[in-house]
Amino acid sequence: MTQTLLHIDTSARHHGSVSRDLSARIVDRLSPDHLIHRDLSQALPQITEAWVGATFTPDDVRTDAQRETLALSDRLVDELAAADTIVIGTPMYNFGIPASLKAWVDLIARVGRTFEYTETGPRGLLTGKRAIIAIATGGAEIGSDADFASGYLRFVLGFMGVTDVQIVAADRLNADQDAALDSAAAQITALAA
Repeated sequence: MTQTLLHIDTSARHHGSVSRDLSARIVDRLSPDHLIHRDLSQALPQITEAWVGATFTPDDVRTDAQRETLALSDRLVDELAAADTIVIGTPMYNFGIPASLKAWVDLIARVGRTFEYTETGPRGLLTGKRAIIAIATGGAEIGSDADFASGYLRFVLGFMGVTDVQIVAADRLNADQDAALDSAAAQITALAA
């Protein structure tokens, strides 16, 4: 069975980035048949009033300008929909995710495309996918009260139907870098391919 993997890097750093290194190692471990790579270090645009208006306009009556407004968002959603596995490499910036990753979430969280509203509440449309999030932190511990990154990503992916979410953590790097990197390497080795 052919496996497609969407690899998302978010660190502003290209050299010496722990999250980029970890996510690349995860991709190598999983050895996908098809790889889509999206580097968010060159920030995505923020959503605008025109974008919101276009998303809430039914597709069959959207203007050409509205279609152009949604073109990048459509590409990002198509990448996500095509993937069997999503690997996100992210640092923790100021206890949360980078702004570029939040912009990606804003552009892909689309009613009718990645989730829908039902009589019983919202329902994710991206079911049957797996996500692995590699998070690097300087001082915060993943799962602690100071971690506003892993829980948010787990929740927002689950909201869109991706409920199989694993975290690979290299946390508290400033406290004991060797131990954090060894722990992350063991977590990657333990991942099912």
